[in-house]
Amino acid sequence: MDRLLYVAMTGAQHSTLRHAALANNLANVNTTGFKADLEVFRALPVVGGNGERTRTYVTDTTVASDLTPGVLHSTGRDLDISVEGEGWLAVQDAKGQEAYIRSASLQVDASGQLVTGSGRPVLGEGGTITVPAEDNSLMIGKDGTLTAIPRTGSAANAVVIGRLKLVNPEARNLVKSPDGLFRQRDGQNAVADETVQVASATLEASNVNAAGTLIGMISAQRQYDLQIKMMQTADQNARQAAQLLTLNA
Repeated sequence: MDRLLYVAMTGAQHSTLRHAALANNLANVNTTGFKADLEVFRALPVVGGNGERTRTYVTDTTVASDLTPGVLHSTGRDLDISVEGEGWLAVQDAKGQEAYIRSASLQVDASGQLVTGSGRPVLGEGGTITVPAEDNSLMIGKDGTLTAIPRTGSAANAVVIGRLKLVNPEARNLVKSPDGLFRQRDGQNAVADETVQVASATLEASNVNAAGTLIGMISAQRQYDLQIKMMQTADQNARQAAQLLTLNA
């Protein structure tokens, strides 16, 4: 196979993958706490055969996620929380492992466990958090302290039931998994950080730049079209070369 055709084919393939990643970012423009994936092209030499490496192909790579905080929107619901500034809220994933998010609409499930809107258990500094079965309302302090306040009777009977596990690992150590949760690259649990604060009755918006993402999608589509034209050119060159060889036979 002519190397030009191979180079153009890989370019078209990875332009499609980049387009898909950008489309996923755009689809999550309204997803609470979503962090956009960053995509780049990386040039690699064509390996194989004899002679100089005069041609390269590209591969699309998800290098990281954009961890820029999103805008905090007031909801008026006490169990909606967002991390203020730097930091993360610890939750439990489907496998029972620790993972991290920036914002969540909390609720109490049928078993009394504090969970996110998607049903993931929220972690405190001692594990999962269970809310007393009594008729209580929950108040979340800026430091993540959870207080159960009786709906009837004296507010003096309020009880502290736990404290959210808030962490602040280095950004370079975080990686986003396919389930949308963040984890440390080494697989270890982050240490609780008392300096991290949360804001109740707020949710963090997605940090996706809709206009910029649309422009990126248009650019990826144009790159794909260019690669297809190169493939067609390679095919035409091969046909013309075959005709010349036939005439000279």
